[in-house]
Amino acid sequence: MERDASPSRALWTSTIAFTVCFAVWTIFSIIGIQIKQQLGLTETQFGLLVGTPILTGSLIRIFLGVWTDQYGGRRIYSLVMAAGAIATFLLSWAHTYPQMLLAALGVGIAGGSFAVGVAYVSKWYPAGKQGTALGIFGAGNVGAAVTKFCAPFVLVAYGWQTVAQVWAAGLLLMAAVFWLVTKEDPVTLERRAEGLKPEPMLKQFAPLMNVQVWRFSLYYFFVFGAFVALSLWLPQYLIKVYGFDIKTAGMLAAFFSVPASLLRAYGGHLSDRYGARTVMYWTFLVSVACTFLLSYPPTDYVVRGVNGPIAFHLEIGPGLFVTLVFVLGFFMALGKAAVFKHIPVYYPNRVGAVGGLVGMIGGLGGFVLPLVFGVLNDLTGLWTSCFMLLFLLVSASLLWMHLAIRRMELEAGGRALEMLPQLPEMEEIHGPEHVGALAGGKVLADWRPEDKTFWDTQGRAIARRNLWISIPALLLSFAIWQVWSVVVAKLPLVGFKFTTDELFWLAALPGISGATLRIFYSFMVPIFGGRLWTTLATWSLIIPAVGIGYAVQNPETPYFVLLGLALLCGFGGGNFASSMANISFFFPKAEKGNALALNAGLGNLGVSVVQFLVPLVITAGVFGWLGGDPATVKEGAKEYPLWLQNAGFVWVPFIAASAFAAWFGMNDIASARASFAEQSVIFQRRHNWIMCWLYTGTFGSFIGYSAGFPLLTKILFPEVNALQLAFIGPLVGALSRSLTGWVADRWGGGRVTFWVFALMMAGVLGVLYFVGAKDQPYAFYGFFGMFLVLFFATGVGNASTFQMIPAIMRKEMDRLMPGAEPAARLRQAEKESAAITGFTSAIAAFGAFFIPKAYGTSLALTGGVEAALYGFFAFYVTCLVITWAVYTRKGGVLHDIERRGGPTGPSRAAPQPAE
Repeated sequence: MERDASPSRALWTSTIAFTVCFAVWTIFSIIGIQIKQQLGLTETQFGLLVGTPILTGSLIRIFLGVWTDQYGGRRIYSLVMAAGAIATFLLSWAHTYPQMLLAALGVGIAGGSFAVGVAYVSKWYPAGKQGTALGIFGAGNVGAAVTKFCAPFVLVAYGWQTVAQVWAAGLLLMAAVFWLVTKEDPVTLERRAEGLKPEPMLKQFAPLMNVQVWRFSLYYFFVFGAFVALSLWLPQYLIKVYGFDIKTAGMLAAFFSVPASLLRAYGGHLSDRYGARTVMYWTFLVSVACTFLLSYPPTDYVVRGVNGPIAFHLEIGPGLFVTLVFVLGFFMALGKAAVFKHIPVYYPNRVGAVGGLVGMIGGLGGFVLPLVFGVLNDLTGLWTSCFMLLFLLVSASLLWMHLAIRRMELEAGGRALEMLPQLPEMEEIHGPEHVGALAGGKVLADWRPEDKTFWDTQGRAIARRNLWISIPALLLSFAIWQVWSVVVAKLPLVGFKFTTDELFWLAALPGISGATLRIFYSFMVPIFGGRLWTTLATWSLIIPAVGIGYAVQNPETPYFVLLGLALLCGFGGGNFASSMANISFFFPKAEKGNALALNAGLGNLGVSVVQFLVPLVITAGVFGWLGGDPATVKEGAKEYPLWLQNAGFVWVPFIAASAFAAWFGMNDIASARASFAEQSVIFQRRHNWIMCWLYTGTFGSFIGYSAGFPLLTKILFPEVNALQLAFIGPLVGALSRSLTGWVADRWGGGRVTFWVFALMMAGVLGVLYFVGAKDQPYAFYGFFGMFLVLFFATGVGNASTFQMIPAIMRKEMDRLMPGAEPAARLRQAEKESAAITGFTSAIAAFGAFFIPKAYGTSLALTGGVEAALYGFFAFYVTCLVITWAVYTRKGGVLHDIERRGGPTGPSRAAPQPAE
């Protein structure tokens, strides 16, 4: 019987195609050097340009992997190559730095081919051969060496534009060859023959909640991400450090790229034969040694000897450097294959999604690391700082892998090990009833907070620990979300030349991104688990914090970079929805309201903390030389230094500490799992949308006024130092929410909300009066007093609107589920109340965008803010009318409950806090 040649043809054609794609993906490692000279780019700008294609190629991998599983690799692979070829050709027409960055985004499409190839190739081979097959495919990384060998000669002879055009033509030709030579994979063909539809994308993403996948991603961030980063960085490193010309530097850099690519196939073979774990241990151990030696900067030593000073010099010469890099590349190749050996074995039906995520994280390393390399160069002045960072990264990977393996080995010991006490001295008093409390597992398989015995003996302590870890994480989230409002007010002082409307755009964007992210974050905890999601969400805050710290030090930072940082601050805004959902699962109904009140109320204090703390830390060099030099600020005859970068840097250590605390101290509840489809029923409930409107009036106003007040005051009353007072308003709002929740419980959330909107209408009219009299000496005090009234009213309304939601949904379930048991109606009401609470908080958070933007637009169109304030007044009128018409009037949903009490009234509903 003739042997089927299709698997071999698919493998080798895919490998060649990936080689061509990789050559295109890393094209900036060579042409970027000439572009840098041509445009006069800084090291950081060069790092961003080189890394931008890596960003695109990384981010799209997860989607391309899923699409390959859904629609077939032959089709997706060909489309990816064609799109990459078009973008690379258009690159040759770019002339300015922004045009280069835009074109680089398109070039990066070629890098997404890795996820397509992994999903396509793995389907042709059985599990025992997938390691070798994927190792051979991964050897296409040698495309980086192809670029380094060939591109310098074309560049010197014809210019970088010709390099782009030739590489684009080669990629387009490869797309045509791939389409003509290959067949669709057998799994896709079988599914089509049976008429089965592809699995939906959300189902494909289900394995991503497993922390094991994220651990694999960290490994790949080093073995692949650092490989890509060094492939891009080494030519410049060799030129600057050792004085080589571009041709020689390209050749020597290939000594790293070639073994780190071709020998990946050998790594697959070793993983099949000896096991991926063994290969990973050798990879990390050798990499730790290599990066440690490469980290050592050229150093002169003077030792005071017996016969006088003894001077000597330590430095890694070019020969030893190339040798160490060769060894590092070899073991990176083995590690890349070992990581991907796991994926088709553990997730055979999700290779696209899991491989796409792991590949995306690894590819992001190729984007982030060159940029960080450039920043470290600018900051430390040490070329070896890039290897110092890699040493820390691989050490962390080795430690996490070893701890995970040790934990697995201990768990494999069975129940007998669990029955042993943690200390030998406790053996005599160690009984079965203590095992659960001493084991300290992170996943709570048995969680019964409504069981009084369970709650008193075990549950309360665990729940409170999770609450007190959650609170500082949420406080930091609000701080990062609102830090931009303080920074924007100071940008003109340190030399940024932006119009008033541009400044209001910067102040408003965190609001829109944070609100948008809340929509997604509100569904994440039941999908991923509270511990993992809280950890990841907290770590994400470091990105805008560090970015702000670096960006504000240079007044030449482009406006679009500041816009991007403003959007990234929205990570903090999104965290509220997931944090509240997570904590709600831990507490019984009798204590849920108070726990959520503490979480939300103390988390809200992050707004006041940032507006109080930042004006203090920016006046002192609290980080020494590490924090950078201050800007010299002149205000009239006064001149003083300002460390505006501290507004971002000051949060970094606290974010790291909070993230570690979340990972090592929090728990997941096994029963707190639900799909998006199960939660999405709320979109059919009209009260969900009504409460979104009302909560936008309360919390949307609170967060919008918090974001816009510093800059608004700076413009209307320039003689007043607004930042010294800005924290008071959010503080009043947060405290009024925490201290007045009993009012809604006593008289009903609907009635309290009605009078809240009446008070807010009066507050806006008061602000309008004092804005009109702003030239009077008393004007600012009246203006500030009226805003405090507004902040107080928003806090009360935050509590009362959230108090309305469970009462509304309990009454609605009587109408929607008349035949169900009371317990079933109650469970459904609580589930929908929790989802509505999260979703309304997401929609209301858009107030952080609309209020500052309304100020800016009003100033631009009319020269004053009065038009915006009249718009707010009209909005509060609609809120008041809706509250009365739907809920509090006679015949309204809440009228009978709040006027006479009832089975679903405030007295029986679990108290719900606001933000």
